[in-house]
Amino acid sequence: MPPDSLRQILRPVTLFRKQRETHRMERTNEQDTWKHWIEAHGPKLLLCARQWTRSLADAEDVVQEAFVRYWRHQRHLPGDPQALIVTSIRRAAIDLARRQDRRTAREERADGGLQANDTVFEKLPGEGDERRVEIEVALQRLPAEQREVLVLKVWQELTFEQIGTALDISPNTAASRYRYALNALREQLEPLCHG
Repeated sequence: MPPDSLRQILRPVTLFRKQRETHRMERTNEQDTWKHWIEAHGPKLLLCARQWTRSLADAEDVVQEAFVRYWRHQRHLPGDPQALIVTSIRRAAIDLARRQDRRTAREERADGGLQANDTVFEKLPGEGDERRVEIEVALQRLPAEQREVLVLKVWQELTFEQIGTALDISPNTAASRYRYALNALREQLEPLCHG
């Protein structure tokens, strides 16, 4: 039998063995894999979630919920996992905000008008420098649409196409919102730099 024929016969067996070994290694290392992934991307995802939530605790809950949902149901889907998780975080944050608004409305009716006044950006551990506070204040002043694109672009390092997918807008709209956000921040922060 010529060598080429033997290779053709053995090729499916070799491929099957490689696939089986890869699958076994994936199962063995699956727990380590998700731990490493969340360690690498968790802080950026948390920062992303902060723009859509009312507190750091809510952001942590949203990131955890989105990541677990992704890991259980979506990790085998084609596409960029970071974009899928960002979309999941945004949806989880919207769902949480709706639940909280309904609960707050019920409590206000029951308590006669008590309200919680959480800010969009709370002071995170390790913060304290004046420049960070100035930047957070400037970010708060941006329209929500511009702020979310800016955070996704700068801290999540997503492309405009990925941002468009995550926010259900065109990549061109994402790019223009990003430019508007940068210009608005520049206008707010330049006087502080030269003052």
